[in-house]
Amino acid sequence: MVQSEASDVDAYLTEVPEERRGALAKVRQLCSEELVGFDEVMAYGMPAYERDGACEIAFASQKQYISFYLMRSDVREAFEERLAEQDMGKGCLRFRRPANIDFDLLRDLLKATAVRPGKVC
Repeated sequence: MVQSEASDVDAYLTEVPEERRGALAKVRQLCSEELVGFDEVMAYGMPAYERDGACEIAFASQKQYISFYLMRSDVREAFEERLAEQDMGKGCLRFRRPANIDFDLLRDLLKATAVRPGKVC
């Protein structure tokens, strides 16, 4: 998907391919449940979650996969073993198919992020 021009997350979700929409809605739901006190915004054409003006989490529908951005290096380090099993770049988890998303892992990452602010890479 080309960078979205959507003004909010609801509009963003209407743009994504239908076969990914349910999975992305579930990621959004997890973010809403776990990231209490964060602001849901559109940043760089994707849904993002900010605390005190710093973006800590984002997700997107890319051309070949669904991405989940974890911008907190301390959280990535704390979950190093579990993340080693995933397709991951520096701060981006990639899920080639919606059925492959480990929602339990995402929830745990979100909970760890929400506990306290940390350095954003």
